[in-house]
Amino acid sequence: MFIFANLEALKHSIFTQLSNTATDLDVDAYIVGGFVRDLLLQIPSKDLDIVVLGSGIDFAESFHKRWSNNSESPISVFKNFGTAQIKHNEWIVEVIGARKESYRLDSRKPIVENGSLQDDQNRRDFSINSMYLSLGKDNFGALLDPFNGVQDLQDKIIRTPQDPDITFSDDPLRMLRAIRFSARLGFVIEDNTWEGIKRNAHRIDIVSQERISDEVNAMIMGKRPSVAFQLLYDAGLLERFFPEFVALRGVETIDGMSHKDNFLHTLQVLDQLCELSDNLWLRWAAILHDIAKPATKRFEPGHGWTFHGHEDRGSRMVKGIFRRMRLPLDEKMRYVEKMVAMHLRPIVIAKEIVTDSAVRRLIVEAGDDIYDLLKLCQADITSKNKPKVIRHLEGLNCVELKIKDVIERDELRNFQPVLTGTHIVERYRIDKPQYIGIIKNEVRDAVLDGRIKNELDASLSLSDEIAIRLGIPLK
Repeated sequence: MFIFANLEALKHSIFTQLSNTATDLDVDAYIVGGFVRDLLLQIPSKDLDIVVLGSGIDFAESFHKRWSNNSESPISVFKNFGTAQIKHNEWIVEVIGARKESYRLDSRKPIVENGSLQDDQNRRDFSINSMYLSLGKDNFGALLDPFNGVQDLQDKIIRTPQDPDITFSDDPLRMLRAIRFSARLGFVIEDNTWEGIKRNAHRIDIVSQERISDEVNAMIMGKRPSVAFQLLYDAGLLERFFPEFVALRGVETIDGMSHKDNFLHTLQVLDQLCELSDNLWLRWAAILHDIAKPATKRFEPGHGWTFHGHEDRGSRMVKGIFRRMRLPLDEKMRYVEKMVAMHLRPIVIAKEIVTDSAVRRLIVEAGDDIYDLLKLCQADITSKNKPKVIRHLEGLNCVELKIKDVIERDELRNFQPVLTGTHIVERYRIDKPQYIGIIKNEVRDAVLDGRIKNELDASLSLSDEIAIRLGIPLK
């Protein structure tokens, strides 16, 4: 047992109220898990997991009355699980009774029984999450450390308190949690624990895709997601729920010509983007920006490797991947589709003379997401050739300056052509529906090229010329 020499971090009134609740109910209660770990690592946290040797719900209800006075912080009780949650003033307090768990082979949902403190300790995932901070009046702040979690924190090690084969077979999601903690904290997964993950990788198949994606999203939002994805790959986990990503791995050589490893390239793009944006869905766009390269890869003798159309095909793959991974099929998905489809456009423009016309089209198609697109393009520059990187960055900077200039002059961010399909149908005798699209697109292109203003009179005048050329009579 280790007593904190400095209890300054526990002087907040919430800890006093928790301790008083335990005293009033005459039960032993402890803070356990992430808060204790983060406290030792000096990482701020306001998420508290409380384990009680008794009824967790009774404790939670008593604490709720004392702490929040039933004001704006309702208590959520989950009787089937014997747990309760209180949210109040940015704090989240979850309370559970000490329990013993057992598992069926085909499910990660435990069979739960009331248990002792030792039973509760034995069900924990990692030693660094198995430290208990006493809330008792007589030993407030005492640290119970049954599996040497303090030492593992000092040694920067992720280790299961029990046999890893049992830990990971019982609840395979813990394999993803081990990797997430390793990447987030910069800790090494202990050898026996790591081998246990690799032996039990197939067990991830029983975990719901929603829970897997929650963990993956948490990894993506880390400072260096590449570390987590490399571990997922090395453990044999990534291929089981994200085979498209694994398919990017590897280099093929023909006639002495090789392409880059697009898996490693994608990880570098993702890490570089994390320095520019904390937008989860833009980070997903980085992951998926080259996802169709295996399907579009071709070797052209004398020229080398090509991936023509990978941006368009990749954009069309996004929905299937999002659906399978239970990611949202809404505007977030459409945003990712657009970013993947357009990720080459600014770079292509930067290689050529940056014309107003090209920039207008880019602004109109990207809309309010234009600067996110530029961040993705900047992150996509991964060459080891420093002069080439500098040249590409200067080109993108030129495009960005041109975008700002054109937006200020043309107010194009929310551009919509004034000429609509209704105008065309009312003005001409249309016998082929495709003529409507032809006229609209030619007028739109003329506006974007700066040949006419986006005004109805000018648009109708041009549409009349197009109609005459197509042999379409006026009504």
